[in-house]
Amino acid sequence: MGIKCLIIDDEPLAINVIKNHLQQINDFELIDTFNNAIDALNYLKDHDVDLIFLDINMPVLDGLNFIESLETRPLIIITSAHEEFAVKTYELDVLDYLVKPISFARFMKALNKVSKKIDDQKVVKFEGSERPFIFIKIEKKKMKKIYLDDLLVIECLKDYLKIITTTNKYIIHQTLGSFTNQLPTEKFIRIHRSFTISIDKIDTIEGNSIEIGGIRYVIGRTYIKEVKERILNASI
Repeated sequence: MGIKCLIIDDEPLAINVIKNHLQQINDFELIDTFNNAIDALNYLKDHDVDLIFLDINMPVLDGLNFIESLETRPLIIITSAHEEFAVKTYELDVLDYLVKPISFARFMKALNKVSKKIDDQKVVKFEGSERPFIFIKIEKKKMKKIYLDDLLVIECLKDYLKIITTTNKYIIHQTLGSFTNQLPTEKFIRIHRSFTISIDKIDTIEGNSIEIGGIRYVIGRTYIKEVKERILNASI
């Protein structure tokens, strides 16, 4: 599966331009489009995306307020006809700012930034060893080895993740979806928009919650069926 993208723009022509550009590039998958930020916000409550192409001037909820209202923030590229919002959007840590009309060359440059950002965030995995481990980037040039059997919970903190192990906690800059996708699915499961947990480390399951290390984590409504099926199957 490629980098999952969303387009939010109240101009159909602008949406079509971005769609046509994306169709010419491998590794990017357009998941959906929205002509207003409210519907997109509701969609994101139950779905994960890696990248959003976002207009600013939209009715009811504009692009800037949309960014500030996100609980978890994917990569964002602004697509606007107005240059004057650029400084404000960079304060919100957007990845790039494209001024309409958007040429394919400029669009490609922005997507190269996306690819580099995602590559920088990738976990280095070593699963062939007797005790599989990963490396996570904890500082600009420092990587930390984490054994998979030490991982307890990965918690989303807006633009960051808290990696909780049996001995320590680490904060890294990455999305929960991209981190989870790189973990072995037979050992780890997403239980909520904010939590991925180690199945082996579950102490108790009660109703719609799981306890690990004396802390209780709520299972999200849209995850509960899959989570309970996976955990029960794993225990057989």
